[in-house]
Amino acid sequence: VVVVVVVTSVCCCLFSLFVGIIEVMSSKSYNFKSITVVPTAKSFVDIVLSRTQRKTPTVVHKGYAISRIRAFYTRKVKYTQQNFHDKLKTIVDEFPTLNDIHPFYADLINVLYDKDHYKLALGQVNVACHMIDNIAKDYVRLLKYGDSLYRCKQLKRAALGRMCTLMSRLKTSLAYLEQVRQHLSRLPSIDPNTRTLLLTGFPNVGKSSFVNRITRADVEVQPYAFTTKSLFVGHTDFQYLRWQVIDTPGILDHPLENRNTIEMQAITALAHLRACVLFVMDLSEQCDFTVDQQFSLFENIKPLFSNKPLVIVINKIDTCTVDDITQEQRDQLKEYEKQGISIVSMSTLTGEGVSDVKTAACEKLLADRIEIKSRNPALRSGINALRVSLPKPRDDIERPSFIPEGAQKKRLGRVATKGRSQREEKRAKDELYKKLHGSIEQRKLQRDLQEEQREDFSVDLRNEWDLIDPSWKYDSIPEIVDGRNVADFVDPHIMEKLEELEREEEEREAAGEYDSESEDEDSKVIRARARIIRQRRKVLHLIAQKKRTRNAPVLPKKARQRLELAKLKKAAAKKKQSEERMSRMDDSEDIYEGTGSSRRARSRSPTRTHADDDEEEFGSSMEAAARRKTEAPSLRAQGGVLTKVLKKKADKLQKLGFRKINYQGKQGEADRAIHDKMPKHLFSGKRGAGKTDRR
Repeated sequence: VVVVVVVTSVCCCLFSLFVGIIEVMSSKSYNFKSITVVPTAKSFVDIVLSRTQRKTPTVVHKGYAISRIRAFYTRKVKYTQQNFHDKLKTIVDEFPTLNDIHPFYADLINVLYDKDHYKLALGQVNVACHMIDNIAKDYVRLLKYGDSLYRCKQLKRAALGRMCTLMSRLKTSLAYLEQVRQHLSRLPSIDPNTRTLLLTGFPNVGKSSFVNRITRADVEVQPYAFTTKSLFVGHTDFQYLRWQVIDTPGILDHPLENRNTIEMQAITALAHLRACVLFVMDLSEQCDFTVDQQFSLFENIKPLFSNKPLVIVINKIDTCTVDDITQEQRDQLKEYEKQGISIVSMSTLTGEGVSDVKTAACEKLLADRIEIKSRNPALRSGINALRVSLPKPRDDIERPSFIPEGAQKKRLGRVATKGRSQREEKRAKDELYKKLHGSIEQRKLQRDLQEEQREDFSVDLRNEWDLIDPSWKYDSIPEIVDGRNVADFVDPHIMEKLEELEREEEEREAAGEYDSESEDEDSKVIRARARIIRQRRKVLHLIAQKKRTRNAPVLPKKARQRLELAKLKKAAAKKKQSEERMSRMDDSEDIYEGTGSSRRARSRSPTRTHADDDEEEFGSSMEAAARRKTEAPSLRAQGGVLTKVLKKKADKLQKLGFRKINYQGKQGEADRAIHDKMPKHLFSGKRGAGKTDRR
């Protein structure tokens, strides 16, 4: 039995090795993103001529020998021709040749860009490359017969001019190839020979939702048709293998010649990719297509499924299941099952059955690929070289396998091995640490308090004070006036006495001692003063309470004096402004009353006149002018400073701060600029006696 198991495992390993070798040999990746950018015709000419100017000699005199003059201009013609040749040849070689690439990519390029137009553009570039070579060859031959500097120069000029004219005729072809390159670089990287799941069906049946469910792809899903307009690729894993899942655009049920570019991409993938095809159906008809129309589309594109594993996926079973359709439609599905087509149900909305669909499709494709590769003659010859021998029993005695007692105990975990004992010791230490750690009361840190209180948290500065008695930390700080402590002159029982007096006063009021109408003026004054004292006491109590709850550092004495002095000055200024305003208002009222009396003396009419209105307007305007004149500018208008001296100092500091920025100011892309049309390094200077490769 042991020999049979070993031989079987060897066979499986060799088989998987052969399968892997064949996959590597058959797979080929296409990297269209590495194609070089195709410049425009004008940029092409500028690049080549500028390179010729930089890389070849630039000084020649008519006094030179004629052979030297000919070599000078011949070198320029040959160098220009070689640059054009290299760049055009790179374009022709890097673009894919339709006959050499996989038929899937060849047909996809035909669908997207028109094969004839593509070949014509590349052909024109190739022909231009050969024509430039012939032009250079002809003019190099003519330069051998140039008898003066002027004639050699004119021949060089004519050669370069013909090359540039030829490039200008390639303007449309180069622009078309650049657009093709950009589109090819955006195509998904699809391996035509790897394990592939290919989804197809009517639009809006749930293909993209399935791809988003089983892969990391992010395909757009919308409740309208043709949301997916091109091929999308995602990757998933199954049985430790990487699988690619391709989402195709929706297909409509009409003849092939009537299909548009979007549908033809799906048809191309179905025709050329070796994949397991998942035909997605929507029995609820929320995709705006009936079940019969979906069956008709399946029959229409069924020739594309030949020799490929096929699975019919019924989606949206959360809305409609197989039991909800008609009997004829159920019979049609049973007929497909008899033909060997798997039928699996799922719901991409709830996720029900999605993994079953993935498993069924992957297993079916895996079995099909193994069957195809097992038909390979090279693989068969390798398998046939293996011989499996089965031993025959010599008697009827049973000989079971023998496992030592120590090995059985070790398997059951009863033997104290080194690793096991170390794990048990570590576990015991962890439990002891947790027990001790839980019994010790943990001190709350400032970070813990901050997380608990959030926005109500403020740093407690007094908590860090190092005093002889920690209970002194939150005592009130004594107030010193004229070198004396105010607390020494405060009666500690004054509040109790005040409460007792107030209680006695309330009892007298309740008894009606103050209800007599013959209360004299002195008692009224005393009562008013008592009311003012009570209000003042409440205000002082609130201020003291606020000071006690204030958790902030104490300002130095000089800073407090400056703040108090500023407050006093501000109060005095406000008082002065209010007095001036009142005096101006009194003056305006006097003017108004004088004019009004004179008007009344001259007029007997009791009605209101326009003069009275004018006087009122004059008075109100005088009051408004006085208010505007006396109002002090706000702190925001003064730039956030209190005095003019500080404002002047702030302006000076601002100018000093901007001085470095002004020094470092440079021209940016937003500044207006006229670029140099003739760069000096290309159009001036002579070459020295040093290096000749760069100037």
